[in-house]
Amino acid sequence: MGKSLTFSSLLFLFFFTNFFIDSATSSCPIDFSYVETFPWNTTMCREARDPNGTHCCQTLLSLIGIGLAQHLKDTSRFQLPDLASSSSCLSNFQTKLEALSIQPSLVPQCFGSATNFVANASQCAGIITIQDWNQRLNGTTQLDSSCQGDMTGLIRCGSCVDAGKQVNSQLANFDPNNTQKCFYFTVIYAAGIVNEFGPKDVRTAYCILGIPLSSSASNKSGNHLSRTTQLKLIFGLLGALVGVLLALGVIILYRRWDKKERQNDVHEEYVSSVKSSVLPNAGAKWFRVSELEQATDGFSQRNLIGQGAYGVVYKGTLSDGTLVAVKQILDLESTGDEDFCNEVEIISKIRHRNLLALRGCCVTSDNLKGKSRFLVYDFMSNGNLGDQLFICRERLTWPQRKNIILDVAKGLAYLHYGIKPAIYHRDIKPTNILLDSAMKARVADFGLAKQNSEGQSHLTTRVAGTHGYLAPEYALYGQLTEKSDVYSFGIVILEIMSGRKALDTSNSSILLITDWAWMHAKSGNVEEIFDESIREEGPKGIMERFVQVGILCAHVMVAFRPTIAEALKMLEGDIDIPRIRDRPLPLSHESFRSWRSISKER
Repeated sequence: MGKSLTFSSLLFLFFFTNFFIDSATSSCPIDFSYVETFPWNTTMCREARDPNGTHCCQTLLSLIGIGLAQHLKDTSRFQLPDLASSSSCLSNFQTKLEALSIQPSLVPQCFGSATNFVANASQCAGIITIQDWNQRLNGTTQLDSSCQGDMTGLIRCGSCVDAGKQVNSQLANFDPNNTQKCFYFTVIYAAGIVNEFGPKDVRTAYCILGIPLSSSASNKSGNHLSRTTQLKLIFGLLGALVGVLLALGVIILYRRWDKKERQNDVHEEYVSSVKSSVLPNAGAKWFRVSELEQATDGFSQRNLIGQGAYGVVYKGTLSDGTLVAVKQILDLESTGDEDFCNEVEIISKIRHRNLLALRGCCVTSDNLKGKSRFLVYDFMSNGNLGDQLFICRERLTWPQRKNIILDVAKGLAYLHYGIKPAIYHRDIKPTNILLDSAMKARVADFGLAKQNSEGQSHLTTRVAGTHGYLAPEYALYGQLTEKSDVYSFGIVILEIMSGRKALDTSNSSILLITDWAWMHAKSGNVEEIFDESIREEGPKGIMERFVQVGILCAHVMVAFRPTIAEALKMLEGDIDIPRIRDRPLPLSHESFRSWRSISKER
């Protein structure tokens, strides 16, 4: 029983540590009907005997482990495919608990954000599937022999627990920073794959997952023990009871004190290291995580307004009533750490009406919520340009499109020429252009931005950006210049003017907007490029000029592209647009397929 409780405690520790770290509708792939039929002990979650919710959370986290283990058995995947399906699963799980008269608030209290259910290669030595597991452990382990069959009895269950610890030690050699996550995978694997009775078997769930059973189920399970085993268990417990009770109080008090001290030390060390990596005079306000939790209502799903490759964005209201957008960096174990410090350092030094200002940031670390980093911006009520162009029913007017293009050009011109050293954004696209209440555009998301130091090579081994917006010379050779941003800006101009996306995948072959626009312009049908909703709105000559500047900026050849300052003067009519040179080959040509493959991989 002692070993079984240890197994349960470690499982709870993992879940409780990671669930707080931390669109299209997706259904949950897990059937939680077992929640109402499985004979688990619901007493602790129904009665007010656990003021902190610790024991109830431990029970719920173990209970949801049954579904995850069954999901692993059915799909060979340790976690869920995306955030939407994970959120759907939490909602379904909550519904089943409500049917048992358990308070709905316990689910967000115990689980927090659903992001940790999502498959992530940075968790536990890169293991996502059973195939990954077998490759890491070279096939069969002691777990596969010790956790089979009936788990009734201390000896049988204890052997399984010991085998789990040994496998976890093996995994720790590959990923020493994620031992708790690896232990979770070990538990799920033992219950879902190794044991032939499956995770929904009472004996398996009680031993491996550590789920407390109802009194009737405990009695039934106890009948499987032999009379001799029962007597040994009783006398052993009586003999050890007195000593355990005397030592238990002292041990608990000491561990609580020591744990709190270590948490404080780790947190202070973590915060200090992050602040030291950012320039001391950056000027960003350092928020407390409690302020951001209060502002976003505990980072609730209803305040979730965006999700990207490295983080999620929540709408929040500060104590003074200011609306803000809070971006939480999720992928701290790959590029998230670098992008965070880079964005804080760069944005804190720039001030321009067409660049999104950084209001502040926050870092935190503890055993419950793990390491988290946040960026706080002013809230943009009209969202991003991508949604306005391709999702919103109310189409942008010609004056709005014209002003947005000019706003973006002015923001980029400031980055390239308004400060020293110059800053190259590297990820100009509609979703990184935000719109305020007056539809004024602001360039945002500087996580990939790069400063150009004097004498520094323009070649980079880390090609960053989004497929469809990357300049060819940058995608192919890592050659980064100010005209890499100009190319992306040209793509955005064409998207705004036409209402089409950068890549047209409606046909079997991919058609880039630059090829499509060039074909119409070359044949003299420039008006065909205009979005139908604005064809009768604006002066044709000015609209044609904007399209021509877009085509010129997105030219395949670097030498034929203007600088952003020249492009801005062309848009405003201050200088003439030079004759657009012929493009060497359309980017949909076979010769450029390799470039598209490289860009996708990166």
